[in-house]
Amino acid sequence: MDFAYSEKVNTLRERLIAFMERFIYPNEQTYRDQIKASGNPHHHSEIVDELKAKAKAEGLWNLFLPDEEYGAGLTNLEYAPLAEIMGRVSWSSEVFNCGAPDTGNMEILAQFGTPEQKQQWLRPLLDGEIRSAFAMTEPDVASSDATNIQLTILREGDEYVLNGRKWWISGAGRERCKIFIVMGKTDPEGSDRHRQQSMVLVPRGTPGLTIVRSLPVMGYLDNESHSELLFENVRVPVSTLLGQEGSGFAIAQARLGPGRIHHCMRSVGAAQRALELMAHRAATRVAFGKALSEQGMVQDWIARSHIEIEQARLLTLKAAWAIDTLGKKAAKNEIAMIKIAVPEMYTNVVDRAIQLFGGAGVSDDFPLAGMWANARTMHIVDGPDEVHKRSLARSVVRQLNQ
Repeated sequence: MDFAYSEKVNTLRERLIAFMERFIYPNEQTYRDQIKASGNPHHHSEIVDELKAKAKAEGLWNLFLPDEEYGAGLTNLEYAPLAEIMGRVSWSSEVFNCGAPDTGNMEILAQFGTPEQKQQWLRPLLDGEIRSAFAMTEPDVASSDATNIQLTILREGDEYVLNGRKWWISGAGRERCKIFIVMGKTDPEGSDRHRQQSMVLVPRGTPGLTIVRSLPVMGYLDNESHSELLFENVRVPVSTLLGQEGSGFAIAQARLGPGRIHHCMRSVGAAQRALELMAHRAATRVAFGKALSEQGMVQDWIARSHIEIEQARLLTLKAAWAIDTLGKKAAKNEIAMIKIAVPEMYTNVVDRAIQLFGGAGVSDDFPLAGMWANARTMHIVDGPDEVHKRSLARSVVRQLNQ
């Protein structure tokens, strides 16, 4: 396996890095100020639209989609280093139309959507005109086992009727979120627990759909907005079914494979930036007569962080390569490993950076506190660490006992 960047990827990396330096980093404070001035934590910052126009004009757009009909035609391995660069600033992925959860939603609409669904929802998502949400997690069951979900999607004539609750639905509180991909049970009593689920498309504003509240993460009501939703006799046409009845679980798994590569590489990028902040702080702050960078403990933190980031980066690139060459199913061990290793690395690196920054590290004057909240959340999203460890251990035991 070869992780060397191709000429095409190197060119995109250079253009993306230059864009970040010219437009993203200088506007981080502008982004925060615009949201604060609006009085709405979920306000769509105007600077994002300005930068989206520039990114689109420069061809730095929909880089994540491997299908050349819709995106840049990059493999997972080719896209991974680009996701790392975008991950250095929490909101920058949206500027390039590469932000979650839209990326995963666009992927499954491209793969499973009907021509009508693609025209109505995929096209405006690809153009960056609207945003979307993926509604799977529920408050009343252990959603780490997706077969537990209880929201029902029952057919009545030419309609599906949805009843149930969802929460931690990212992006749902934003006005630009116009479509929800909702997973529920069309066959609650079916004998095959993995064929009970289906997915339907529910437009924002459909009667019976209520956004109950936005959920803070470690006290942060971030711009992405993670919401609790209530579905009370929500009716949608049967034409809103995504794929086939009973295919919801399989579609969810198809969505999560590449999505975990994206999440992990964005996390690697954020951790790399935290390390850079730590190294700069260590070189410019003096304690007990010498720079922090000359203190043995700080040197240990920096060395460990550098090693852990490089390990996580290489493991994620290997997982991306495995998906590209062997397929998602064959790459399941590599996907599980990155989902375990990367959040641990990300949390450790940011935690060390916060410790080095002292009081400044837990303030909002620097991005580290927000990074830590995100890093800690990464241990849960797209399946908690324990589920991936369980899956990986079972696979390893089988392989070593063949």
